Amino acid sequence: MTEEDLLASRLLLVDDQPANLRLLEELLAREGFVNVVSTTEPQRVLDLYVAFDPDLVLLDLMMPGMDGYAVLDQLARRRALYDFRPILVLTADATSEAKRRALSLGAKDFLTKPFDAIEVMLRVWNLLETRALYKRLQTLSPGEPLLPRIHPKSGEDY
Repeated sequence: MTEEDLLASRLLLVDDQPANLRLLEELLAREGFVNVVSTTEPQRVLDLYVAFDPDLVLLDLMMPGMDGYAVLDQLARRRALYDFRPILVLTADATSEAKRRALSLGAKDFLTKPFDAIEVMLRVWNLLETRALYKRLQTLSPGEPLLPRIHPKSGEDY
């Protein structure tokens, strides 16, 4: 896996504030990411997810109409049972409840706004590297479940 491989990753950005999307797009472009799709409409996320097949989703929680929790729930229902598709939540809601709820719904990482640009990029790189390693393992053992999704409350696969 090379840096070029990671830079070819597909990223989906979801935030109801265009200024937040522009900031993230600029940060990602400066790093060299070119496969970035953004939306201010959380109702479109599922269709974009299916069509774009992102390697990483960056998601706001506090959005009108359909919040990030509902988006997380939709994406969890859509994911294949043993797929690792990370979601990084970026939100102004710094409460422990928000963090726990987002992580229990499938987010793999959580940052609060205003965020540190370097930290966001480090977390993006880490999540993309983990995704790339997971995809590589899948090619080495096709059809084998690599990571069970364990429900945090019941402890059972879901």
